[in-house]
Amino acid sequence: MAAPHSVDPAQLVEEFASAGVSPDLLQTMIATMANALMSSQADQQCGAGYGERSSERTNQRNGYRAREWDTRAGTIELAVPKLRQGSYFPDWLLTHRRRAEQALVTVVATAYLLGVSTRRVEKLAEQLGVKSLSRSQVSEMATHLDGQVAAFRERPLDQGPYTFVWVDALTVKVREDGRVVNVHALLATGVNADGHREILGLDVASSEDGAGWLAFLRGLVARGLSGVQLVISDAHPGLVAAIASALPGAAWQRCRTHYLRNLLSRVPKSAQPHVATQVRTIFDQPDADAVTAQYGRVVDTLTARWPDAAEHLDNARDELLAFTAYPREVWRQIWSNNPQERLNKEIRRRTDVVGIFPGRDSLIRLVGAVLAEQSDEWTENRRYMGLDLLARSRIRIVTTEAAPTGSEALMTTEAITA
Repeated sequence: MAAPHSVDPAQLVEEFASAGVSPDLLQTMIATMANALMSSQADQQCGAGYGERSSERTNQRNGYRAREWDTRAGTIELAVPKLRQGSYFPDWLLTHRRRAEQALVTVVATAYLLGVSTRRVEKLAEQLGVKSLSRSQVSEMATHLDGQVAAFRERPLDQGPYTFVWVDALTVKVREDGRVVNVHALLATGVNADGHREILGLDVASSEDGAGWLAFLRGLVARGLSGVQLVISDAHPGLVAAIASALPGAAWQRCRTHYLRNLLSRVPKSAQPHVATQVRTIFDQPDADAVTAQYGRVVDTLTARWPDAAEHLDNARDELLAFTAYPREVWRQIWSNNPQERLNKEIRRRTDVVGIFPGRDSLIRLVGAVLAEQSDEWTENRRYMGLDLLARSRIRIVTTEAAPTGSEALMTTEAITA
């Protein structure tokens, strides 16, 4: 890939004319000017112009490396000049990166400066050009990002009621007191009153015990989390009790995907495909009554050959079928933690690059930046759930206690508000 060494007005006009009125016109203009600017800066660092013979020359060009640049006009592919000695990287390109990429560079640079980076991180640092970053530049970048992430994590949750909430935890390695330890990034997302998904919170705990989850959920409530009808999660230690304590009145839906993995560990490997197929038939039914009936049939079928698995499945009935209390149209979204898992994959894509974080602050900085960007994208996308479905999900059937003797129980509907 090559980049222009200077801007030729005639050539520029020709390129713009060939671009026509397509959306690529602005990107072409930005790429041309940016490449020319980088070429000029590289010439200054070499002490002479491109191809120029000069006694003042101190370095030479050595080709280019491709670099994608995220701008408001879209993603632009740049050609960053390479030098035979040392490295060149435009500071202005670092400054205008997206928050997540900027946070990633900061984490890698911090690890490099602290001398705790692995070989993989050192190689990444060279590719990003972070060797040229000074401690003051890293500190300035980190301060800017920390302010954005803190504002995002501490913002009031005033878009409720949040009918459905998904919570999960990611295990990440962090260096503390000269040792590498596992910490847990606690995450929560929800559907707000407008039907959009929203990142609710992020915190880091030493373990997934009840105390960590309780503090996390109480922090969300203190910021304004309200109107929660159903919490979807895996069976993390202490989480169910924390939900009952911090969110009284909210039901718990155990993730069917995670549960199935646990159940299959109780049957021989050769029988796992058959058992998995049987359990999935429970969730293929058209209505709540059919789901309940099929659940009973599956338990009876498993009892004959695998009584331990059948008992385990029978005991999990209430926590696996909590989704049936809500409209059929939202079942796929609330019977598992799969929506949260997709978000986790995006976080893992960034954190796996680092491997071992130099501290909890750097972990919060990177994950918080990723979550802030994802939340912005969700706000601009179409609704995750329709307003009519949310309204129907917030209707509860209430049986009056004082029904006349011999008469049918009186039923009323009560709209649940925040």
